[in-house]
Amino acid sequence: MSVHSEIKKVTTHKLLEMKHKGEKISMLTAYDYSLAKIVDEAGIDIILVGDSASNVMAGYETTLPITLDQMIYHAASVVRAVKRALVVVDLPFGSYQGNSKEALQSTIRIMKETGGHAIKMEGGAEIGESITRILSAGVPVMGHLGLTPQSIYKFGTYNVRAKEEAEAKKLLEDAMLLDKLGCFALVLEKIPAMLAKQVAESVSIPVIGIGAGPYVDGQVLVLHDMLGINKDFSPRFLRRYADLNSIIHQAVEKYIEDVKNKDFPNEKESYF
Repeated sequence: MSVHSEIKKVTTHKLLEMKHKGEKISMLTAYDYSLAKIVDEAGIDIILVGDSASNVMAGYETTLPITLDQMIYHAASVVRAVKRALVVVDLPFGSYQGNSKEALQSTIRIMKETGGHAIKMEGGAEIGESITRILSAGVPVMGHLGLTPQSIYKFGTYNVRAKEEAEAKKLLEDAMLLDKLGCFALVLEKIPAMLAKQVAESVSIPVIGIGAGPYVDGQVLVLHDMLGINKDFSPRFLRRYADLNSIIHQAVEKYIEDVKNKDFPNEKESYF
């Protein structure tokens, strides 16, 4: 029996089981083959090919500029590396808003051209028609409520969402609608912990938080943030598990020094 056949793939059904058992779900982003392979082999449950690639891979200030073609490139790279995790791909800004037919076409391109397992889209009732159309084509959908970075210009700030009663009420209603429509999971970003707890207890699907406190069914962080590659971003919810920025910086400095001092390559590293 090969090693690969022993690997139990994470499915949407498995995530539902985890919620019911009270087993927390781990999720991280990845955007390329090499890092996705490491993350998958470490045992992550879900890999999100996030439109945060716009920030961490391309250097844009917001997630808005990244295109569907670019998301497909990143997602295909990740899928080639993954043996176990469920791979979820963000539908980028402009590929689904306001037009359910376009939403379905974008989704079909992602599924056919990347081999990804599900898509994620931001919004509640306003994208209900698109969610229904995508689900009717057999594609699993992960929802995303709270701080929705694609709507940053509408909000005008990256502050915590749903602190006011009216917005909190709408968020809870949207969460229950997404559950009812058939989404398999929901991301809540930057909302009060007690509201996130209320949402997680009100829906049957797994709720995964980022800056949404400890009372949800799982957690997600951006890989480059939690590894300390990206030092410019320090929200309260971020825990850095490494300082790769310093490690990589020192390694590159040492390499430069060795090249300049004619120490690299040495005799062992040369062919004669």
